[in-house]
Amino acid sequence: MTPALRVSELNIYPLKSARGISLPEMRLDSRGPAGDRRWMLIDERSIMHSQRDLPRMALIGVEDGAGELVCTAPGMPALRVPVPRPGEDGRLTARVWDDEVDVQLAADAAHAWFTRFLGSPCRLVHQPDEAFRQVNRVYAAAGVGVSLADAFPLLLIGQGSLDDLNRRLEEPVEMRRFRPNLVVEGSEPFAEDTWHKIRAGEVEFRLAKPCARCAIPTVNPETGEVGKEPTRTLATYRRRGHDIFFGWNLVAAAPGTLRVGDPVVVLD
Repeated sequence: MTPALRVSELNIYPLKSARGISLPEMRLDSRGPAGDRRWMLIDERSIMHSQRDLPRMALIGVEDGAGELVCTAPGMPALRVPVPRPGEDGRLTARVWDDEVDVQLAADAAHAWFTRFLGSPCRLVHQPDEAFRQVNRVYAAAGVGVSLADAFPLLLIGQGSLDDLNRRLEEPVEMRRFRPNLVVEGSEPFAEDTWHKIRAGEVEFRLAKPCARCAIPTVNPETGEVGKEPTRTLATYRRRGHDIFFGWNLVAAAPGTLRVGDPVVVLD
């Protein structure tokens, strides 16, 4: 009998490139998981920071409280940052890859906290509710939005795919290195490569594009140090041209709610 597919993990990442939060239930709004990647660090040129250039971001823990972001880091006092209020000063345009996005600066104390911990000039910004960023029209219809994530509202990975990778590694890695929003268990390794549409619980999704992996999975989430695995091993069997693929970017057909344990059905 074919094992039943189900949702085994749901995660959001309130601060882009910091640690995630595991949830029993996830609400999807017009730009993806509610609370996901609405905060971001930028440099002096208003270009995004991430673990690619500041791997110590992997050590920043976050809580997404009502109306505020709470951050912790080794050797630092806890930081509480209120969501900027509409109409306050500090609106600017920042860059996420090739996209220019409307954001709002947090309080100055937040910039100093991140600059001190990361050892590089940082400013903390928030994506206001009214700011709209379109998903690339090659992969989504007009009006489909996204937060400050790299490009898509959600990332899915099959647990079987990680299990397959770990069988090839000398030291296994955790799923959190790949930063998925949605993990599905019960499927064969890389079965998601054959899916086009799925329904998880009450929500239908289209698998829009395979995820080309950057260097972030090589950052040890416990130490912030950069290594060569698991990318070196993935490159031996998941390379297509210049890219290494692991996971799929999703677009939801409509807002809804996901829960851990929800059944997953492959529609196409």
